Amino acid sequence: MKKYLSRINLIIVLNCFLFISCSGSNLEEPVVNQEPTNLKVTSTIVGATAQNPNGDGSGVVNFTLSATNATSYKIVLGNGETKEVTNGSFSYTYTAAGTNTYVIYVSAYNAGKFVSTAVSLTLFVGSKLLWSDEFNTDGVLDSSKWSFQTWDPGYVNNELQSYTTRPENTIVQGGILKIKAIREKYGKGDFTSGRIESNGKFDFTYGKIVIRAKVPTGVGTWPAVWMLGSTIGSVGWPKCGEIDILESVGKNLNQNHSSLHSEGRSGTTPDTGIIKVPNSNTEFHIYTADWTATYIKFYVDDILYYTFINSDKFPFNKNFYLIINLAMGGVWGGPVDPNFTSSTLEVDYIRVYN
Repeated sequence: MKKYLSRINLIIVLNCFLFISCSGSNLEEPVVNQEPTNLKVTSTIVGATAQNPNGDGSGVVNFTLSATNATSYKIVLGNGETKEVTNGSFSYTYTAAGTNTYVIYVSAYNAGKFVSTAVSLTLFVGSKLLWSDEFNTDGVLDSSKWSFQTWDPGYVNNELQSYTTRPENTIVQGGILKIKAIREKYGKGDFTSGRIESNGKFDFTYGKIVIRAKVPTGVGTWPAVWMLGSTIGSVGWPKCGEIDILESVGKNLNQNHSSLHSEGRSGTTPDTGIIKVPNSNTEFHIYTADWTATYIKFYVDDILYYTFINSDKFPFNKNFYLIINLAMGGVWGGPVDPNFTSSTLEVDYIRVYN
C-alpha cells in the first residue's frame, strides 16, 4: 500500500514539474492570436552624414522592425520588391542609381492578425557597371556571356532568314560585334543571319542599358537589341514581357522604335516611342534604356524621347535577359529589296549599370 501511494505521489510531482516547465516557456514566446501592437520601424542608411544625408552611394540600408506579439514581418521596399522575415533586423541593398525616395510599407503579423505602418527614406546610390561586353577580343563570341539561337525561316514573325552559328553571320572584328545578313541559299531559306542571347548566363532586374551601335542598310532588314522576361519558358510570350531598346526596319531608314510588349498589349502595342536618328546606318549612335520600378525611359544620344510608366500590373519588375539579332523580312521588315545582297548590324559595346 505504501509503495502504491509513493508511485502516485511521484507521478503527481512529475506532472506538476512538466506543467510548470511548459508554462514557463510559453511566457517567453509571443501570445498566439494576439493582435500585434506598437509597431516600430527604424531605417539606417549606411554612410549617411550631415554632409551626405542620403548615404555613401552603396545603397545599403539597415532595417530594424519591432512589434509586441509579432511572429513575422512583411516589408514592401518601395522598388517593386517584397521581403518576409521572422527576424526584425536585416540589411537590404537598393540598386537604382541616383537619388530616389522610397515609401516603405511594413506589416507585423501574428496568425491572421496584423498591424501596418509606412516610412519614407531618400537614398543615394552611385552608378556602377554590373555587366558589359566591349567586344574587344576578335574572333568568336564570349561563350560565358552569349549563346546562339538557331532556327529555320518562318519560326517567328514570318521572318525569312535561317539563323546560324557561322562566323560568316556572327563574328567579332576590330572591337565590333558584327551580325551579317546574307542573301544565299541555306537550309530551308534564301537568307542567313545571326541571333544571340544572354539567357541563362546573365539576367537582371532594373538598371541602365547602354548600347553603341550602327544599323544595317537595305529594305527588308530588321535589326534589334532588346530583352525578354526570364520567365518566358514557364509563362510564354507576351506574358513574360518584352523590352525593345533598339529596333528599326530598313524601309523606314533613320527611325528607331522603343516598345514594350505585355499581355493584352502585344503585337501593335500602344506602349511605344519613335525618334529620328540621322545617319543611323552610317554612324554609331548610343541607345539607352533607364529601367526602374516606376518608369522605363528611352534615349538616343542622351535625348529622352519616350517614358513608359511602370507598375506592378506589368511584367517589367523581374529578371530580363538580352538579345541581339538581325532579321530579314517578316511581318514588320516587309518585302526585301531584290537588289539586296548583304548588310551588317554593328555593336561596339553593350553595358548594364545598376
